[in-house]
Amino acid sequence: MADDRQWDRRSVLRGAVVLAGAAATVPLLGGPATALAGSGDADALFEAGEFEEAGRAYEEILKKDPKNLHAARRRGYVGLLGNKFADAEKYLKMAIALAPDDKDANYFLADCYIRQDKFALSAPHWKAAGEDSYAKWFAAVRGAAYQVHGDIARLPFQQMDPSPLVEASVNSGPTKRFTFYTGAPNLSMRASVAKEAGLSPVASQKIDYEDGTIWAYYGILESFKLGGIELRNVPVGWSATESGEDVDTDSDGLIGTWVFYHLLTTFDYAGRQLILRPRTAATAKKARAAATKAGAESLPLWLAREQYLHSTGSFAGAAGSRTGVVGVNLGGVSEIAAGVRGKTGEQLGIRTDLDRQIGTFAQSHPAVVYPCYPKEIRLGNAVAKEVYCYTNPNQPVNVPSPYGTGFDTMGWFSHCFWKPYNITVDFTDMSLHVARGKAA
Repeated sequence: MADDRQWDRRSVLRGAVVLAGAAATVPLLGGPATALAGSGDADALFEAGEFEEAGRAYEEILKKDPKNLHAARRRGYVGLLGNKFADAEKYLKMAIALAPDDKDANYFLADCYIRQDKFALSAPHWKAAGEDSYAKWFAAVRGAAYQVHGDIARLPFQQMDPSPLVEASVNSGPTKRFTFYTGAPNLSMRASVAKEAGLSPVASQKIDYEDGTIWAYYGILESFKLGGIELRNVPVGWSATESGEDVDTDSDGLIGTWVFYHLLTTFDYAGRQLILRPRTAATAKKARAAATKAGAESLPLWLAREQYLHSTGSFAGAAGSRTGVVGVNLGGVSEIAAGVRGKTGEQLGIRTDLDRQIGTFAQSHPAVVYPCYPKEIRLGNAVAKEVYCYTNPNQPVNVPSPYGTGFDTMGWFSHCFWKPYNITVDFTDMSLHVARGKAA
């Protein structure tokens, strides 16, 4: 089915029902963003995806009003989007000094710390943000986490659809089949796999899921081996029904964004493989050179709310095209090339088949979407024309915190879009490189 559902169980807790929310009232990106660029309105710049300009505008506000909580929090968030940790910490600490119980500021600072593997520092801020299970989980991490051993791994896709699968070994056991998805945060696995690996939870919580409830468990995995790359001391999650049965059975587990941002990863869809390397300045430089030689454009990369990747892309319809911030979803389960948010399809004149609604799920909640066919969707030099996508006319282009990113996105690029390409995600300089054909 046309399903870009989130595998992130915690998104259920946050009530992420935004796909069924009110119709969008905020402007689209592209033309409106340019018009707003000179307005001096920091919030408008931020929401339009003009993050650097917004950051400077918030700094100007803070020079005049050092006790402006919103400006401090938002300026810290701007730093976090680009993994500029010193900036993020400076302004988020400023926000927390102004309002120690501010949940958003604590949430962002906790996320900032776990991106740097400073788990003990993150724990009190997760607790202040209302994330008690995360606080217990990360307080239990001992020693250096995500230790990377090995030089390179090339993991063939065991299948491409409905979701790609690769093989991995858990605690030196027999190989299992894991899917991957950058719309999910941590490494997770089936309850039966966790039991086989001898895992014990350090935290747990009961959550609502689809038509029932499940238990989510959090622990620390000793070893996760992906071909020639082994990760040691890895935070891991698993979930089970109230009777202890597995929740998901389509694969043995899921590799999320937290694993990938500890590595230099090439999602080689055209070559049907994952290529993993240690994330160092040298490997990043080599990958950028290879991508440039292959004709890949260097695109910006932003990381929002723990795991959501974004870059700059465009959608086009009969009424014109727009360029702006778009979601980048690699892996997962989806038959579409892209999802189109809110009024984007209507305003761009994208052909939409309103006679053939599709009942699906979004972030584990029911949603109704419609097939649509943009004249063109583009991410750098990667392009698809008149390709099958879907749209939800009621989905806002901007969902505020705590359920969304707080900035405008016209849509997202999904599993099927990437099939002719290889995509290198570089968290060293926060860039994305998409090249046609197999990776070298």
